[in-house]
Amino acid sequence: MGFEIQLLFFGIILLIGVLVFFYYVPLGLWLSAVVSGVRISLIQLVLMRVRKVPPAIIVNALINATKAGVHLTRNDLEAHYLAGGRVNSVVNALISADKANIDLDFKSATAIDLAGRDVFDAVQVSVNPRVINTPSVAAVAKDGIQLIVKARVTVRANIKQLVGGAGEDTIIARVGEGIVTSIGSAESHKKVLENPDSISKLVLAKGLDSGTAFEILSIDIADVDIGKNIGAELQIDQANADKNIAQAEAEKRRAMAIAYEQEMKAKAEEARALVIQAESEIPMAIAEAFRNGHLGIMDYYQYRNVKADTEMRESIAKSTNDRPEEDKMNKKS
Repeated sequence: MGFEIQLLFFGIILLIGVLVFFYYVPLGLWLSAVVSGVRISLIQLVLMRVRKVPPAIIVNALINATKAGVHLTRNDLEAHYLAGGRVNSVVNALISADKANIDLDFKSATAIDLAGRDVFDAVQVSVNPRVINTPSVAAVAKDGIQLIVKARVTVRANIKQLVGGAGEDTIIARVGEGIVTSIGSAESHKKVLENPDSISKLVLAKGLDSGTAFEILSIDIADVDIGKNIGAELQIDQANADKNIAQAEAEKRRAMAIAYEQEMKAKAEEARALVIQAESEIPMAIAEAFRNGHLGIMDYYQYRNVKADTEMRESIAKSTNDRPEEDKMNKKS
């Protein structure tokens, strides 16, 4: 029984040893490389495991490159993998570029890949241009009419500008700016509607692809719609503002007039109070004049006669003014 346990234990250790051996010494992968014409030794494959580089990625990439006629070295692919690059994407890009007669070397391809761009997609866009649909761009012509434009921008990747060049967002922003400028310089929105191609020509003439990772091949106006009458709305807003200002000024003048009227009434009341006060002092002044001998009895009676005559005239004048109102009331009745 003890011998059987030892034999089983020995078999497990042997199995683990075989698995570890074939993990570090990938014979099947080495055989595939040799058959495909890739010269690589088993020691190099073992050292890849030690350096934590998956041998399958490097060997398969070398096999693909060799079969496509692209010369690459194991050290270059390992260095790019250890730098955080995507080996398969770079190799596929180099193969596609070679078949399409695009000038792309390994150094440029790895630089593009490490910059965060998809180098294989860039090569595909160089061969097959991409169409970018811009969002709706609103612009106002000189006659105050708003136009809403959608455009299609056909671009081709510029391999030399992929590292450090601006992306699609910049292309869209520049095209939108060019559309706004071209419409804003138009004398009438009708001219733009009659000839939408004029927008494309003006935008293309600005060289909007400079400093970007793309080359603009064409700009096509997909749709032009009429928006708001911005000029009329601005005039209405200005008229409302002028009206509000005029109303405020009128209210200010009315308030000043009311204040002036109140001030005049106050002054009139003050003057009336002074007159009443002065009239109340007249009897005292007459008595004082009698005592001092400045006023005689005949002078006093003459004063009373003048006063009585004045009161009679005021009564007659008041009754004359009130009579038309009474006549009107009688006629109504």
